[in-house]
Amino acid sequence: MEGSFRLLACLVCIIPMGSLVRTKRDTTGNLLNTEMNSAPAQRWSMQVPAEVSATAGEAAVLPCTFTHPHRHYDGPLTAIWRAGEPFAGPQVFRCAAARGSELCQTALSLHGRFRLLGNPRRNDLSLRLERLALADDGRYFCRVEFAGDVHDRYESRQGVRLRVTAAPRIVNISVLPGPGHAFHALCTAEGEPPPALAWSGPALGNGSAATRSPGHDHGHQVTAELPALAHDGRYTCTASNSLGRAEASVYLFRFHGASMASATALLLGALGLKALLLLGVLGVWATAQHRLEHPVTPDAPPRPQAQESNYENLNQMSPRGPPAAVCSP
Repeated sequence: MEGSFRLLACLVCIIPMGSLVRTKRDTTGNLLNTEMNSAPAQRWSMQVPAEVSATAGEAAVLPCTFTHPHRHYDGPLTAIWRAGEPFAGPQVFRCAAARGSELCQTALSLHGRFRLLGNPRRNDLSLRLERLALADDGRYFCRVEFAGDVHDRYESRQGVRLRVTAAPRIVNISVLPGPGHAFHALCTAEGEPPPALAWSGPALGNGSAATRSPGHDHGHQVTAELPALAHDGRYTCTASNSLGRAEASVYLFRFHGASMASATALLLGALGLKALLLLGVLGVWATAQHRLEHPVTPDAPPRPQAQESNYENLNQMSPRGPPAAVCSP
């Protein structure tokens, strides 16, 4: 009886192409039949690099590719990029593709500097950012949304860190008064890596280290103070990092030995000169306005008048008297 029955062995294997193949053989190894079934669907996933570095003023590409469980999806989709944090960060780019279309129409591009490089239909959401600035430094998150018959979405949780580097640039340098007729200088510069600041000037030599001002550093900006300027002259602030160097200067001149009255007179004189200049400008303006409101017309030629008779004038001017006597011959 045992020889009359054939025992079946079932072998199952998954081939690399993603299909599930089920084969049945008898005890002698002869193939009975083969069944082909679809492999289990892929899960949602997103692949982004940990960090992308670029220089300010240039362009950067933020790569992002994804997989999803909906095979051969051709319905409407939306591609989104956020900045700062996932799910809640502000959107910097958004585009939408209609059913069956590979063209993703841009609906939002912050400041017109973001452009989609990838094709969402081919699971690519890579983004290009033009004209980089230090303010663009941060983390970005890609997201895709399916609509239509399938409603599904997925967003990267770690995101990609964009690191923007820049040579130093001095954004402010000034001399400020302090207590007791003293003066101090402040210098603020930005760059990435954050620049080192140094002062040089009278009695300081070259490359004197500056004192970092607590509470003034912000992001990519660094502020350094030069306290108690003791000498008149030119003070120069130098900012440097691995990408370059920048410098700016400020001048300090004080009136030595001048009395308070002289200083006050000098100040009043300067203010008086400004007041006179202001009055002159106002006078010219008032004259121009008057001429515009009352234009001057050319004098009309005098009208000719009838000449009066001298005889009539004499008659009018002579007094009335008794009638003259008429002598007859």
